[in-house]
Amino acid sequence: MKFHFHQTLFVSIRVIAIITSLILIWWIISLSGSIPVYLLPSPFTVILALKNNQHLLWLATFTTIQETLIGLVIGCIFGMLLALLMIQVPLIRHWLMPIIIISQSIPTFALAPLLVLWLGFGINSKIVMTVLMIFFPVTSSFFDGLNRTPQGWLDLSKTMNASRFRQLFFIRIPAALPAFSSGLKIAAAISPIGAVIGEWVGASSGLGYLMQNANSRFQTDLMFAALLILSLMTISLWGFVTIMMKIMVPWLKENND
Repeated sequence: MKFHFHQTLFVSIRVIAIITSLILIWWIISLSGSIPVYLLPSPFTVILALKNNQHLLWLATFTTIQETLIGLVIGCIFGMLLALLMIQVPLIRHWLMPIIIISQSIPTFALAPLLVLWLGFGINSKIVMTVLMIFFPVTSSFFDGLNRTPQGWLDLSKTMNASRFRQLFFIRIPAALPAFSSGLKIAAAISPIGAVIGEWVGASSGLGYLMQNANSRFQTDLMFAALLILSLMTISLWGFVTIMMKIMVPWLKENND
């Protein structure tokens, strides 16, 4: 536990150092005057935009967080159930896997207008968009983990007369959790993208909706403020999932981050 704490602290310091370096480079470029202010506002201008539009940004952030979290939970549950279904019923696996792969070949931007048309401008279409964005990495990683359970463990459980149900819940699923952890972290990192894409296509609130409006009014500083919040939200969500998986899966073996 102490090792995980120090490792997490080190990763946090590294992330802060990278973000600080990027902001410093951004500030130097803005000071040089080589790029017009309406194309690249300075960090100070963006901070002012954050301060002057904090109520508007807070409402937009709350909407996007709500869509992201609900979509992430539903997508993870859906992905895990699909993986369990495919590992338990090989016949279904042969039919489902091609459909899952084909679903990922369709560009997200092509589906977004249809979802808005079918489900409206509210939160439902953004949640479905998030689910479609993340369920594939969750399904594929969890299925791969279930499929790669050491055969020796399964053979040993058979000699002890363990039922198929017990093999699944006491051997296969625990053995698959490290692989599932990788898929879940990818899903956490890309889940806000699904919500924002849905908001770009059609919405009445959210960070994507706010960025669209700011872009049409050439409010670049407000756009950068929304992007900054979105980046912090994504990093925080990824970090939270990483820490929770290390706590909940103590046997998780990972390379140094």
